[in-house]
Amino acid sequence: MEKFELHILGCGSALPTTRHYPTCQVLNVREKLFMIDCGEGAQLQFRKSRLKFSRLNRIFISHLHGDHCFGLLGLVSTLNLLGRTAELHIHAPQGMEDIFAPFLGFFNKQMSYRVLFHEFDTREAAQIYEDRSLTVSTIPLRHRMPCCGFLFAEKQGANHIVREMVDFYQVPVYELNRIKNGADYVTPEGLVVPNDRLTTPAAPPRKYAYCSDTLCLPGIVEQIKGVDLLFHEATFADSDEARACETFHTTASQAAGIACDAGVKRLLIGHFSARYEDESVLLQEAQAVFPDTALAGEMLCVQI
Repeated sequence: MEKFELHILGCGSALPTTRHYPTCQVLNVREKLFMIDCGEGAQLQFRKSRLKFSRLNRIFISHLHGDHCFGLLGLVSTLNLLGRTAELHIHAPQGMEDIFAPFLGFFNKQMSYRVLFHEFDTREAAQIYEDRSLTVSTIPLRHRMPCCGFLFAEKQGANHIVREMVDFYQVPVYELNRIKNGADYVTPEGLVVPNDRLTTPAAPPRKYAYCSDTLCLPGIVEQIKGVDLLFHEATFADSDEARACETFHTTASQAAGIACDAGVKRLLIGHFSARYEDESVLLQEAQAVFPDTALAGEMLCVQI
C-alpha cells in the first residue's frame, strides 16, 4: 500500500510552553509532503522529523492566528538558503498574501524560487487542490476569525492485475490499462472474460480530516463521515467548557462526540491549552465518548 502518513510537528495552542510547539503537521502521501499550518519553529521540527524539504511543495493554512502561521517566514527563508528552485504554493484564507508578501519582499530580496499564494473563502466547503492521487477540500469552521479545516481524500486506485489469469487468457499488453480501469476482456474468439476474473480490487481510498480551531460544530459531521483519521482540536477539558465557548474552542469530549457522530475510524486530539501540564485528563474525557482516541505529540507519526 502506498504511503499515507501523518507527522505531528507541533500540537500546542497559542501560549508557548516548554512541552509543545505551536500547531504544525505534515501529511506524506506517496512521498509528496503537504504541510498543514505552520506555527513557530516549524522548520526546526521539520528537520528533526527527517522529512525532506525538497518534497514539500504545498502548505495549507487554516486561519491567520499567529500560532498557525508565524513559522512561514522562517521556513520560506530556509528554503531560499537551501537553493530551492521549485515553486512553493501556499493555500490560505483571504488576506494572507497582503500580510506576508511585504515581509517576504523585505527579508528575501533575492529569492531563488517563487512563492505562490492561493486564497480561498472559508465560508463554504470547496475543493482547493487536486493531483493524480489526491484531492484537498476545505471544511468550514467557526472561530474568532475566518477559519477552516481540510479534508485530504485519496482517489480510488486502479484494480490490480492478476498476472496468472492475464497470462492464461493471453491478454495483449495494450489491453491492460482498460482492464485495470474495470473493463472486461474479449478474446479473439469472442469469449468475454469478466473483469473480476482478471483483477483484484484496489485498496479502499483513505481520508484524513484536519479540524483546526473551532467551536464544537455538528455541521461538519456529514463532510467528514467515515474518515480513516480525524484530527480535531481539543483545547480544553470539560471543566473549562465556558472558557472553550468564550474563545471559540472545543473540549475533548465534544471533539469525541463529533468523531462518534461522524463514524470516523480513529480520532487524534491536539491544540492543547498551556494550562494542562498533564493532558491525560483530555484523553480520558475523549476516550469515555470515543474509545479509539489518541493524544497528538511532537514527532508522532501515524500511519493512515
